[in-house]
Amino acid sequence: MEIRVLRYFLAVAQEESISAAAQLLHLSQPTLSRQLKELEEELGIILFIRGNRKISLTEEGVYLVNRAKEILSLVDKTTLNLKEAEVVSGDIYIGGGESKAMRLIAKISKEIMDEYPEVRIHLYSGNADELAEKLDNGLLDFGIVIDPSDKQKYDAIRLPDRDIWGLLMQDSSSLAKKDVIVSSDLKGLPLIVSRQTHVANELSNWLGNNLEQYNIVATYNLLYNASLLVSEGVGYALCLYGLINTTGESDLCFRPLEPSLEAKLTIVWKKNQIHSNAAKKFLESVRSNLKIE
Repeated sequence: MEIRVLRYFLAVAQEESISAAAQLLHLSQPTLSRQLKELEEELGIILFIRGNRKISLTEEGVYLVNRAKEILSLVDKTTLNLKEAEVVSGDIYIGGGESKAMRLIAKISKEIMDEYPEVRIHLYSGNADELAEKLDNGLLDFGIVIDPSDKQKYDAIRLPDRDIWGLLMQDSSSLAKKDVIVSSDLKGLPLIVSRQTHVANELSNWLGNNLEQYNIVATYNLLYNASLLVSEGVGYALCLYGLINTTGESDLCFRPLEPSLEAKLTIVWKKNQIHSNAAKKFLESVRSNLKIE
């Protein structure tokens, strides 16, 4: 499978027309049709459903579109960083969930970009499972995740910030009168929980390894949308402190869990990864800010 042909395939998927894609690519229509046919024969699958006015993707075609985008993104990133290897420039890809630790990453990003104006920072927001997949596929340089990380796969630096777990609720709830939330308070409540594997394990441990006995009515991967469910009275969200505004005119409030449940945070990257000059400088700045030799 050639990179060039993957670009042809994506162009056709985007244009939904071989003739339009051929014009965009500056190819003849028969040449493009032949390339697509050879790709289907090479893979042994049908990628397109060819209609009278436009073509659409098969299920296999949709899968290949998503993978082709990731492959080409990695190719473009690698090519750019190799071309710019002699100077500190290029792209740094950082993934993270919703956490106060991202403020440190923002501070370091500002320092790097002030010193090296040709560096560009790309942030990806997602949960730990999504970040791990993108790190493993080389689509991210660094990820900000809740410790413990997989020490066999990743190098890591512990960050000083710790996030506190608690319960996000309507301020009219009877539980809002309490200073802390204990596990017995959650019995029978409609709960909204993170869908991250690691988080589910941590919460299960805090609840005595019987999370399945609680009434989970919804899950989330980023908290803002979950907070809207809380505001509308769908349920109570188990989440981290400080990510949703609960002051001023907000109708929500947050109460920490007791005993306290903290999330320790780390910045991770693949073991034996060869960083671009820009990514090296970023890592150096992380160590400098944390006073790590």
